[in-house]
Amino acid sequence: MESYWSQDILALLTTLKVAFVSTVILLLIGTPLAWWLAKLQSRWRVLIEALVALPLVLPPTVLGFYLLIAFSPQYLPGQWWQSITGQQLAFSFSAIVIGSVIYSLPFVVQPLQKAFEQLDHSLLDSGATLGAGPFDRFWHIVLPLCKASFITAATLGFAHTVGEFGVVLMIGGNIAGETRVLSIALFDHVEAFDYARAHLLAIGLLIGSIAVLALVYLFNFSEQSRQELSNHSGQEL
Repeated sequence: MESYWSQDILALLTTLKVAFVSTVILLLIGTPLAWWLAKLQSRWRVLIEALVALPLVLPPTVLGFYLLIAFSPQYLPGQWWQSITGQQLAFSFSAIVIGSVIYSLPFVVQPLQKAFEQLDHSLLDSGATLGAGPFDRFWHIVLPLCKASFITAATLGFAHTVGEFGVVLMIGGNIAGETRVLSIALFDHVEAFDYARAHLLAIGLLIGSIAVLALVYLFNFSEQSRQELSNHSGQEL
């Protein structure tokens, strides 16, 4: 029994590690991508947005299957990875991080893109006129104004990664301490007819998901109320 609990704790730690690393990468990749899409005026924008949003409708096993092929040593991505690191990419921690980033990308890009499209660009022009560089304008203007969207994007990306199953199982397998995450541990308990422990994991994931979403909505509601109060005070003055 103690061994079973230690395996679940190890799966929890692996899940949190994957979610944290994936979220950091998603923000680093998703922010410039969302900014570029918000400014893009080309006819190709629709196609690019569709590709970014594809994981929302694509079955996870389909994405996982093609990633598994790409990560194998017989194909270029897998060959390149193995030649540099000396290790196989498929069925590794790095593989499930890459898969998680691809699968959770729209949950980060879409909130940021919407925020960037609604941004008052006259403020950026004013900052540029005052001599602020691109990084300064982003750090002191864009980031404060879009803070709620960044928190929403990071939270959704993190939560979606925690709940992944199909993609992780296809490209990561079920290696304890390496690729075995909570969703796979839950599936293992169901397969073993250990419904008591499956209930504990399922309830924990359910409560955690509700808590995360509630915190996001509470924060967004507080930010919206604060902005409305600020706008109302400004109109009175």
